[in-house]
Amino acid sequence: MMITLGVNIDHVATVRQARKTDEPDPVWAAVDAQLGGADCITFHLREDRRHINDRDAKVLKDVVNVKLNMEMSVAEEIVSIACELRPAQCTLVPEKREELTTEGGLDVVRHADRIGVAVSRLRERGVILSAFIEPIPRQIEACAKAGFQAVELWTGSYANATARDEKKAALDQLATGIEVGCRVGLEVHGGHGITYRNVACVAGLPGFSEFNIGHSIVSRAMIVGMRDAVREMKNLLSLHSAK
Repeated sequence: MMITLGVNIDHVATVRQARKTDEPDPVWAAVDAQLGGADCITFHLREDRRHINDRDAKVLKDVVNVKLNMEMSVAEEIVSIACELRPAQCTLVPEKREELTTEGGLDVVRHADRIGVAVSRLRERGVILSAFIEPIPRQIEACAKAGFQAVELWTGSYANATARDEKKAALDQLATGIEVGCRVGLEVHGGHGITYRNVACVAGLPGFSEFNIGHSIVSRAMIVGMRDAVREMKNLLSLHSAK
């Protein structure tokens, strides 16, 4: 199965916000990523607006021609914005103000009631719902029960592993997560810490349908440009995807 590529443009906005100016514009990056072959554009509208802001979200909705995926917390303000914006997909994620980027997964088991309300509101608006979770069977099963249509499995354990046995254990856990997700009728995506150097092994796991990759692509784009950076990652996914 060919894996589609979602390009997360948050880090383009991070560079812009470092100088509190108007460039680089993450919307321009999204357009170039599409021209490079991106199947999805992902952005995270955080409560503190540390990178992507409300203007970015509105303009992205107007100019993105592929699937637009909004990462978001379940905060009331953000859910209301998503209901009005109506991106193609919303991915619910945990959010901590002190973190540099999203770490770990959403605890759907513990926060099922609150998450269920957000899922219901967004699905009523015609939005596809995904949850960013760790590859733990009970969390995946809770997502299906809560009404999600997809899960994005946190690949950080694999990306952060250094020893061979640690990497194998992380890949085995992801494989189990994919199996459970498919069994309960969910589309299974992956993301976090995926780079040009480590993508081969996770892309080779049967069952993944999409990866969302941000930092590595944006970093590569600084050297070769966004279009070529996206093309290179697309080529790697095509080369290593499980047949």
